Amino acid sequence: MIIGYIDVATSWQIGFQDPATPLIVGIINFHNFVIFFLTVIGTLVFWLLYRIITLFNSKIHPVPSRFTHCASLEIVWTILPIVILILIAIPSFALLYCFEEIVTPTVTVKAIGHQWYWSYEYSDYKEGELNFDSYILAEDDLFLGGLRLLEVDRRLVLPTDTHVRLLASSADVLHSWAVPSLGIKIDCCPGRLNQIAIYIVREGTFYGQCSELCGINHGFIPIVVDAVNHNDYIKWVAQKLEAA
Repeated sequence: MIIGYIDVATSWQIGFQDPATPLIVGIINFHNFVIFFLTVIGTLVFWLLYRIITLFNSKIHPVPSRFTHCASLEIVWTILPIVILILIAIPSFALLYCFEEIVTPTVTVKAIGHQWYWSYEYSDYKEGELNFDSYILAEDDLFLGGLRLLEVDRRLVLPTDTHVRLLASSADVLHSWAVPSLGIKIDCCPGRLNQIAIYIVREGTFYGQCSELCGINHGFIPIVVDAVNHNDYIKWVAQKLEAA
């Protein structure tokens, strides 16, 4: 059986991209959980509006209905929102904790935003520091099947089933490193170092873009992440260090 994942935005897309980390799985589950309450509340509100329009008519109902003047009902719709907020807060706090929790990383990568490209640094290896710049590919340089405005000349390579720590900063203005399939969106601020944990559970190529209005070429600073297995990652690092 062949499984096809959607790791890039598609035309008329209204849902999430296919998840590749536990973080985005938690986001999708929480989204569906909240949508249930929104649907119920929205239905109830529109039904109440309809009832109000029909009941508040002096010609049809000269005497107000008990439904609109009920102390018990007022107590219920005061307590019920409190209960709903508590039910939403519990998984929300758990998800926020997961985003802030940094497990001891095996790989640390630093992403630095520039106007308008990304610089990546791997500094965990004794043989030397591995760093490179990642620029958008011009439309004339796209390979067959390449995605316009999303492909880059050098991709960020990360191992699967590995705790990765991403450090984000900026060399000039505010940027935002965001990859929807990974559930990652972290601000890159000049003079500040932010961090977030990444744990990719499957191989693939994941596309993202800067999600901060960083200037005139804001739409031309894409992100491409190649998630590979451990052996391929080790080979890639060895080749890059040898070439450096």
